[in-house]
Amino acid sequence: MKYVFYVLGILILTLGIAFTIQSDLGVSPFDAFLVGLAVHAGLTVGSWEVMIALLLIGCNSFLKRQRPEVSGMLTAFITGIGIDMWLFLLHFFVTPEQWYSKAICFGIGLVVTGLGTATYLYTNFA
Repeated sequence: MKYVFYVLGILILTLGIAFTIQSDLGVSPFDAFLVGLAVHAGLTVGSWEVMIALLLIGCNSFLKRQRPEVSGMLTAFITGIGIDMWLFLLHFFVTPEQWYSKAICFGIGLVVTGLGTATYLYTNFA
């Protein structure tokens, strides 16, 4: 049951990230980096999430002289897939154009991101 809440929490978190990206009002610093890479270097936000996370996990394991953390890599893959899936689905249903609809979309993203983060951290898995 713990793993179900873990994956569910990450999927809720990535839904919130997708809402903030769709709002076009701003995202977290790391997500802004990923969106910038997606816009200027190609690929998708989720694929950049996976690649950068694997790079950071690899550097961390090299510096600590330990094996890479499997749970961190699993989190990166689920997060990357989730971001791309939600961005694909929201693109068809949520395209705010007015400032108030963008603000609502951004607010939903913030609340959903917090809920998803709390859910997956509650499992104490990764």
